[in-house]
Amino acid sequence: MIIFHKQKDLHQFSQKNAGFWQKCGFVPTMGALHEGHISLIRQSKINSSITVASIFVNPSQFNDQADFAKYPVTLEKDIRMLEECGCDILFLPGVEEIYPDGWRNPESYDLGSLENLLEGTYRPGHFQGVCQVVHRLLDIVKPAAIFMGQKDFQQCMVVKRLIELKNLPVQLHTCPTLREPDGLAMSSRNMRLNNMQRETATAIYREMTRIKNDLALFPFRDLEKKATENLLKAGFSKVDYVSIAIQGTLEPLETGNNDTLAVVLVAAFLGEVRLIDNLLL
Repeated sequence: MIIFHKQKDLHQFSQKNAGFWQKCGFVPTMGALHEGHISLIRQSKINSSITVASIFVNPSQFNDQADFAKYPVTLEKDIRMLEECGCDILFLPGVEEIYPDGWRNPESYDLGSLENLLEGTYRPGHFQGVCQVVHRLLDIVKPAAIFMGQKDFQQCMVVKRLIELKNLPVQLHTCPTLREPDGLAMSSRNMRLNNMQRETATAIYREMTRIKNDLALFPFRDLEKKATENLLKAGFSKVDYVSIAIQGTLEPLETGNNDTLAVVLVAAFLGEVRLIDNLLL
């Protein structure tokens, strides 16, 4: 695996290997890698002639800079994992490489209702930061395809919107969420959970599964309310939302029929650690 820190060096390499680069796959990450990330690398390797991963902890998408400071950094382990799974290139830039003019006065992106629903409500400005860094990374790497995990369902929708807004020549692949044997979605934030919190965290998947099983039996708002109550009883300190929503818009699902594709999305706190997850219904 080749590691590049500067975009000019990455550009020179891509130009020398233009034939391979025509089918380049890209996996953007913030490091603290786990098997979920590695599954994206593997998907890219199946579908691409060359696979590029990036590790960059993006300051502009953190509402709380204290949360940014606490984000786990495991670079040596990350590099080893990428090498072992056969990643071809790692782009490892500094903040000044991504934002040479600074990141506090970003371009504004028209995200429509996605800006104000669910994560948009609880993390104002977060998705503008996501668009800012993904747009920049896509401009630097110039891949044919980008691979992202379904666990960040709304983020995938935002990136799809970005690609459409800017008419970018890249295809988005949304890959299934990888889970631990007990159902917990793999996430870098899991590293911040203590043993008791780690055990409690499995309640999210249990409640989503219960909603899926009971979807035809009870009103949707009642199912959301019951799941919220159960998460709090299980030991979660706060539940931002449990939402049964339309997959294409994330608007609340009011009535279900066989033609409606739905998803349940959850965001909840265990102490200071905020976990998100979703399940297609």
